[in-house]
Amino acid sequence: MRRNSRLWLLVLLLAAGAIVGSIIGEIVGGTWPNLAILARGFRVGVVPPFTLDLNVLTVTFGFSLHLNVLGGIVVLLLLLWLGR
Repeated sequence: MRRNSRLWLLVLLLAAGAIVGSIIGEIVGGTWPNLAILARGFRVGVVPPFTLDLNVLTVTFGFSLHLNVLGGIVVLLLLLWLGR
């Protein structure tokens, strides 16, 4: 049980680090043009979402991840810090 809760904490911290790092990267990239490289990113996912219509039940599957350079740096720093 203890190991499972530690895994969820790690996933939660990494997701929070990616979100905060991406937000800061967008702010820094928009404020200082010399640091615009930090706002560059990529998008991975299923676009448009996949819809399965069974006439009685309709299910939509979708996933999208957008991460920029500073978000990736924050995630890597968190992994190094939590891995010690």
